Amino acid sequence: MNPPEPHRGLTAPRQSDLHAPGRPAATAQRRRTHPCPAARGTRAVPGSALAVAARQHGVLSWEQARTAGVTKSDVRRLVRSGEWGRPHTGVYSVRSLTAPSGPDAHLRSAAMAAQLALGPDAFAGGETAALLWGMQGLPRWDGRTVHMVIPALGAQRHHHRITLHSWQVSPGEVTTTTGIRLTDPGRTLRDTLLRVDRETAVCLMDSALHRGLILEEDTEELELANRGRKGCVNVRRWWPLADGRAESPLETRVRLICVDGGAPPTDLQHRFRDGRGRTIGIADFWWEEYQLIGEADGHGPHGLPQALLRDRERQNALQRWHPGVRIVRFTWQDLNRPQYILAAITRAGG
Repeated sequence: MNPPEPHRGLTAPRQSDLHAPGRPAATAQRRRTHPCPAARGTRAVPGSALAVAARQHGVLSWEQARTAGVTKSDVRRLVRSGEWGRPHTGVYSVRSLTAPSGPDAHLRSAAMAAQLALGPDAFAGGETAALLWGMQGLPRWDGRTVHMVIPALGAQRHHHRITLHSWQVSPGEVTTTTGIRLTDPGRTLRDTLLRVDRETAVCLMDSALHRGLILEEDTEELELANRGRKGCVNVRRWWPLADGRAESPLETRVRLICVDGGAPPTDLQHRFRDGRGRTIGIADFWWEEYQLIGEADGHGPHGLPQALLRDRERQNALQRWHPGVRIVRFTWQDLNRPQYILAAITRAGG
C-alpha cells in the first residue's frame, strides 16, 4: 500500500523575499503573478517517514523521522500546524494516520508511542496488554493512560500518561503482535487478576478461556505462578468460578449473582432442538429444575432489528417444541439489583 500523500504546511518567508528599506511595495499585479514566499519555502514530509508511522499505528520516534530525512525545522512546522502531535518527548503522531481511528486503534497507537518513548526493553503489560489481547471485562479504557513494564524502573524518569511497572518477566513471557511488544496472554492474565475485583477477574478468566487465549489445563499453572504475590490468595478462590462457555461479561456477572444467591444455572449455552434434531437456539443459561431459560441482553447484537427478528422466531419455535419452557431476560441495569435477578428465577420456578 502506498503511503498517504504528505500534508504541506507553511514556513516563514526568507529574508530575501522581504521588502528592502526604501524599495516600493510590489503592485497588486506582481503579487498575483508570483507564488507566495511561504509556499515556496515549504518542504514535503518524506514519504519514508510516513511509511514508518503507518507501520507503527501512526507514530514514530524522532530518530526514525531523522533517519527518514525529516529535519528539526520540519518537525517544528508540523507540530505547530497540528499535522503532527507529540504524545511523548521525542515521539510524534501523524494525525492523518491516527485521527480516523476507533478506540482499539487508538489504544494500539498509545501503546506503540509509549514503547518508543521508553525504549526497546519496554513492553505493554497488565490492563493494557489485556485490552490489546481482546480480553473482555475491564472498564472502558480512559483513552489516555497505558500500562508498561520496564526493567530498572528506578532509573526511569516519569512519563505522562504511562503507568510503569517493574515486574520480573521472563523473556519467554513477552511476545510481539502488530509490532507492539507485550506480555503473552497467560502472563497478562495473571498480572491483571491481582489488580481487580472478583467480578472483573472472573470476567477476564471467562473471556480468556472462551477466546482460546489460555486453555483449561493452563489455569493451575497460572495460579501456581502467582503464589507469593500480593492478592494471590483471593485469585486462587476465584479460579473455580471461571467458565469459558460464557460469551460476554454480562453473562459472567449474571452467573455470579446466581451462584452467590444459591441458584446457579444447570447449564450454559444449552442447546434446544426441534423434532428433527435441528438446533432451534442456544440459551445463555438453563435451569433444569425450573425448566427456565435465561438470556443476557447486552448493548450489542441483541438490539439490532435483524437480531430481534431472529430472537422472536427462535422464541416461537421454542414454545412450539418445548411448551413448558419459560424465558427470563437480564440487562446490564439489572446487575444493580441482584435480588431482582434471583427473584425472577425463583418466581419462574414457583
